[in-house]
Amino acid sequence: MHLKEKKQSLVTLNGQHLTLAEAELIARGARIKISSATKVKIEKSAKLVSRCAQQATPVYGVNTGFGYFASHKISEDELKVLQINLIKSHAAGFGKTLSIAETRLAMALRLNVLIKGYTGVRYQLCQALLKLIQAGIYPLIPEFGSVGASGDLAPLAHLALPLVGLGDVHYQGAVTTAEYALACANLKPIELSYKEGLGLINGTQIMLAVGALALIEAQKVIQKANRITALTYEGLCGNTDALDPLLHQVRGQLGQIEVAQKIREELKGSALWNKKKRKSKIQDPYSLRCAPQVHGPSQEAIAYAVQVVERELNAATDNPLVFSEKGQILSGGNFHGQPLALAYDFAAMAVSEIANISERRLEVLLNPHLSGLPPFLTPYEGTHSGYMAAQYLSASLVNQGKLLANPACTDSIPGNVGVEDHVSMGMTSARKLRELVQNTSVVLAVELLAAAQAIDLRKRTHDLGEGTQRTYLALRKRVPVLIEDRIVAEDVQRALEVFNDL
Repeated sequence: MHLKEKKQSLVTLNGQHLTLAEAELIARGARIKISSATKVKIEKSAKLVSRCAQQATPVYGVNTGFGYFASHKISEDELKVLQINLIKSHAAGFGKTLSIAETRLAMALRLNVLIKGYTGVRYQLCQALLKLIQAGIYPLIPEFGSVGASGDLAPLAHLALPLVGLGDVHYQGAVTTAEYALACANLKPIELSYKEGLGLINGTQIMLAVGALALIEAQKVIQKANRITALTYEGLCGNTDALDPLLHQVRGQLGQIEVAQKIREELKGSALWNKKKRKSKIQDPYSLRCAPQVHGPSQEAIAYAVQVVERELNAATDNPLVFSEKGQILSGGNFHGQPLALAYDFAAMAVSEIANISERRLEVLLNPHLSGLPPFLTPYEGTHSGYMAAQYLSASLVNQGKLLANPACTDSIPGNVGVEDHVSMGMTSARKLRELVQNTSVVLAVELLAAAQAIDLRKRTHDLGEGTQRTYLALRKRVPVLIEDRIVAEDVQRALEVFNDL
């Protein structure tokens, strides 16, 4: 997802009601502000933390070390040094950096946690993070380094670095130092107070940002897959009996019912409904006939993952958590990313199946024994290869998708000398989902190419359905009918652009 400024949009954060739709707006550049109603609770929690920090009684994360060092009581004069050391030492990430959209959303999500008033940081810190976002100062956050418990420690440490004037950032279209960007924006580094280093890095907001944006795109991919399947129905002169609502209602699976209805809507007005013109073929291969039975469950799996994410958008995921109204600071494990990891892995399997069945429909379109059309959809058999190699591309992406669909959350590599003895690997799950969504889009774009080519070879451009006609024309505005062989990669790229605009 590219960052597109949406200055007309404003999202007010209050720690309670952020939606996935608003998260997408934030990622795309919507302005954000903090609800004034949050200030009182934030300050009460910060005062409780300050009192506890100055007491002799050890309180984890407030006047002690962290993890294995939890039993070490830290003197008051060392507590603020501990906070900056925590940020620097945990900024241990590596690899390609997150996109600006992902980074911007992650910053806003971390802010949304802090203003809930359970972290115990000062309102001043919340304002400092907000000002970074408003100034367009985005930290470089490597995508590797999180094991998903205690949250996204390493990438969140990279997110926090600019607040204290350290690290590199994206600023005004270039990569520069945080120190320089802060000076240009008339901002100053903040001196961290009690628990604020831990409060910045303890949570699930990196895996949440990456996975949430991937899920948003996955929802769109499912709907586009239904439209392209309808176009393939046209290209193969599919038997529409398989779409009859009676079939789907007696099974009762909601996703299946909805997908069948969507394909029927796309085919409204198509000659395929005219039984007098129907081909002799009684049944189609499963990849076409069972599309609702496959797309439907994937759609439902994505919907489940969205529910989990929308709860996490407003969750308190720190440790320890500060309950100022009860005067308690409780240590627990809300930073554990298992809810997200499981949801992302489930969604990854769902998206992988969309690519899997799409490639099989492509095979039917290209195979003369199944389609009744020229091999590889070329008018010149023998001297031309048509879209033969496009199937190789799809197959390679589907193969990669099958690997990515294997769950990450079932693996756990203990850390912190055994203190963190079970972790979620939720960031791996989020990254896998992101890549699967991107690859599946390409697989579907190839099917779109082949379906339109099949329609042209059948000379059926005049009797398509209302929806399928729109899809066909959208492609043909950018990709002409394939007559003589040309560079297939260019067709795929243009079809992907059409797919993204559907």
